[in-house]
Amino acid sequence: MDKNDKERVVDELTAKLQSAETLFVADYRGLTMPQIDALRGKLIEHGAKLTVVKNTLTRRAAEAAGADALLTLLEGPSAIAFIEADGDMVAVAKALADSAKDTKVLEIRGGVMQGRTISAADVDELAKLPPFDVLRGQVLGAIIGPLQSLLGLVSAPLQNLVGLIDARIEQLQSQGGPAADSAQAEAAEEPEAPGDEPTQADATASAAEDESTEQEQEETE
Repeated sequence: MDKNDKERVVDELTAKLQSAETLFVADYRGLTMPQIDALRGKLIEHGAKLTVVKNTLTRRAAEAAGADALLTLLEGPSAIAFIEADGDMVAVAKALADSAKDTKVLEIRGGVMQGRTISAADVDELAKLPPFDVLRGQVLGAIIGPLQSLLGLVSAPLQNLVGLIDARIEQLQSQGGPAADSAQAEAAEEPEAPGDEPTQADATASAAEDESTEQEQEETE
């Protein structure tokens, strides 16, 4: 590889390191080319690209990209799985773990996640998680479940209150008379105190007093 080719490879690696939020590193010593190709195909299915480059060039790219966390993982021949933005890191970790188990040659060293170094054990734990779609459904279920329960607790008393009000209005309407018309105004108007309005007896007594006064005036004349 001449100097120009090396510079091109370093530039491409630098761009990948700057854009990738998550990557996994593995030692591929002992893998055959068919095994590497098979692993590369599986990773592509899950949104990751496997890159095999000399460590000297990878170190230059890591330094240029400011990816210092990667430098500690570059010991011996290294294969890097760059996970794209829409990739499934859990599925990628599982594919690497399955390859390590099947070939008994591939060795996972660890990775970098959002600028932080993770160990090989961390990658193994990721591989044990459910698939992304299942995991997302579990998370949504854990969030939506309590919200639905809370909504039920809040809406039930309101529904009961509305039911009681409707029942009261129906009761008053079934009794007939002005009570039915005033049922909806009970909450807005306060009942007047007894004695505030003249009764029928008061009206009769007032009329009698007026007649007595007129008679006295006629007798005087």
